[in-house]
Amino acid sequence: MVEPAGTKQGTGVYPPRPNALAELFGTPKVVIGVVHLPPLPGSPHYEGVPLDEICEFAVQEARAYLDGGCHGLIVENHWDIPFLKPGEHGYETAAAMAVVTDRVRHATGGRLGVSVLSNAAECSIASAWSGGGGFVRVNQWANAYVANEGIIEGQAAHAVRYRSRIGAGPVKVFADVHVKHGAHAIVADRTLAEQTEDAEFFGADVLIATGSRTGDAAALDEVEGIAAHTTLPVVIGSGITAGNVGELISACDGVIVASSVKDNGRWWGRVDAAKVRELTAAAARAGVVLP
Repeated sequence: MVEPAGTKQGTGVYPPRPNALAELFGTPKVVIGVVHLPPLPGSPHYEGVPLDEICEFAVQEARAYLDGGCHGLIVENHWDIPFLKPGEHGYETAAAMAVVTDRVRHATGGRLGVSVLSNAAECSIASAWSGGGGFVRVNQWANAYVANEGIIEGQAAHAVRYRSRIGAGPVKVFADVHVKHGAHAIVADRTLAEQTEDAEFFGADVLIATGSRTGDAAALDEVEGIAAHTTLPVVIGSGITAGNVGELISACDGVIVASSVKDNGRWWGRVDAAKVRELTAAAARAGVVLP
């Protein structure tokens, strides 16, 4: 078999496939910003805010990221806390996420992904495909974990069948290897290498390394450990700052940023375009080609 252009060399545990980052963003090394949405209809904190206002908020946040030099965005329902388990989300969540994603795409032209928390792979795929997004983030793709929401099982088997059933094959999957806010293995008998290979074997397109919770940086040895056991692109999904992005992005293929570029340094703040520019400038010094 001829290896597709842009893939890593190595045996892997799944037939080689094209580099999803290059396909989605036109470059193999990326900086992706997360748009943390206000509470959506159906969530405990929602107070009847018209969806048009939520969309305008999302567009403003998206423009701050893109104007600051990010390659793309993830639209996420972070204010829908406490999060439901997969399969428990209502139609209103998928509808709202699709509308917001579509509005952001048309207003900014940005390349978008969707993350419906917690771990709602099918809902994310429906939202992304309907809203014109090109990928989804799924925290728990293979195996089972103990998380804030309880026992969370891997979503791969059902999600890829659902994606096929609705004709959403082009939607890529960004999958976490170790999951934030959860025990990293119920019986602690799976190595990092094995869990990395599990995610690739179950059809993920990009693998994500994270810290233990939102805002915590991934350890360099974990990033390197994941990258050493996969042919897929690896991105870091938490804790990226202007101070550490240069070192960390040199060990992987991209980063996902949010909290550190907010005006208050917390996930619920507003995106500060100047902080985004500082971070992307540091990434550029490490060799990342900005859009």
